[in-house]
Amino acid sequence: MTSRLFKLNNSVSKWPFHKVLVANRGEIAVRIIRTCRVLGLATVAVYSETDAKSLAVQLADQAVCIGPDNVNASYLNIAAIISAAQLTGADAIHPGYGFLSESPEFADACLENGIKLIGPSGDVMRLLGDKEQARMTVAKAGLPVVKGSSTTIDNLADALDQAQEIGYPIMVKASAGGGGKGMRIVNSPKEMAAKFTVAQDEAKAAFGSGQMYLEQYLANPRHIEVQIAADRYGNAIALGERDCTIQARHQKVMEEAPAVVVPARIRDEMLRRSADAVAQLNYEGVGTIEFLYNHDGSYYFMEMNTRIQVEHPITEMITNVDLVELQLRLAAGAELEPQLVVTHGFALECRINAMTPGKITGLHLPGGQGVRVDTAIYQGYVVPNSYDGMIAKIIVYGDRRQRVLQQMQAIIDETVITGIQTNLGLLAQILKEPSFQRLTATVNWLDDLQKQKH
Repeated sequence: MTSRLFKLNNSVSKWPFHKVLVANRGEIAVRIIRTCRVLGLATVAVYSETDAKSLAVQLADQAVCIGPDNVNASYLNIAAIISAAQLTGADAIHPGYGFLSESPEFADACLENGIKLIGPSGDVMRLLGDKEQARMTVAKAGLPVVKGSSTTIDNLADALDQAQEIGYPIMVKASAGGGGKGMRIVNSPKEMAAKFTVAQDEAKAAFGSGQMYLEQYLANPRHIEVQIAADRYGNAIALGERDCTIQARHQKVMEEAPAVVVPARIRDEMLRRSADAVAQLNYEGVGTIEFLYNHDGSYYFMEMNTRIQVEHPITEMITNVDLVELQLRLAAGAELEPQLVVTHGFALECRINAMTPGKITGLHLPGGQGVRVDTAIYQGYVVPNSYDGMIAKIIVYGDRRQRVLQQMQAIIDETVITGIQTNLGLLAQILKEPSFQRLTATVNWLDDLQKQKH
């Protein structure tokens, strides 16, 4: 960790917490446990019955079963997770991404029980989780916004009324989370009637909430997000940006950093305005501000994620900053020294998804200079069908984009995962597509490409 970012005595005896419960599963749980082990912090893994043999359970100092594989009974079960922390003496909780990571109720429960949540407060989550409040707040702080619904919506009638005011096309989004869950593009009132309830049901299953939000839909932008970090003293920094344009059905597939498609002048402005906005929010921890970016250089605030992102490794590669360690140190009271963070080189991440559940009968994951693999799978691991299908992330770092793309192509060709079906073939195809290589793709490009292929 580079000392120019913050001030903090590195002695373990100075940590205000000593045992971290990881309220998540899969690769992010393993990722958090590994950093805690390096820092000398004890760890607790919580797991559903299905995840009893997971790598996180094997790596953590302690493990507690919190329920069956149904997420509402386990990974979204606030009472069970708090009880697990109390049972094991965990005095901090890291929520990872997804599940309860952006739940103000969970943040409140941690506070009420004297447990430090590695992340912002429940009040800040409420402010930024309410899409309209977030838009109003960041607009006051100087960020450009697109039109959206004036309140969260829980029924079709209100959705139709709000959409009429905003104007079609509309993006229907889950208010309680992101990651593509509970999102639909709607072009007309007839489509709203068909898609709103489907999106709402998906949001309930993923986040435990059916509160929805409507937003003006921009047809062909790129998706650019800024990584930020803020301390409890009102200081904030931007640690570069990522291009997350390559998506399938609003789920990110590949991400790259920096966003080379954005001119330097606009990038610097985007980073500065993002850090300035977050400094006004009483925010603590890391997070991302997401923008829709048009080729004319205009960009609009979409949302803020109050958590670590799946794609955080590419920022770590170009900044040489461990973002999970930074989260922990900020939660422990570290003070940032606001300044422009210098980035170096280029990094690309490919998400490997399991398309079917089953036992992994053969596994070869690549290595080499500039190659990183974040995963929780191992040979013999049984991929369940109860959770998100992402099973690994391959990250390649190098001095320039074209070299990294070439290396990633070789790495994907080398990767072997047998016993289940994966999206490795799709990743290899994307890497060879001229539109991807020439940076002319937009957020709908991959969906359109797959429709053409079929």
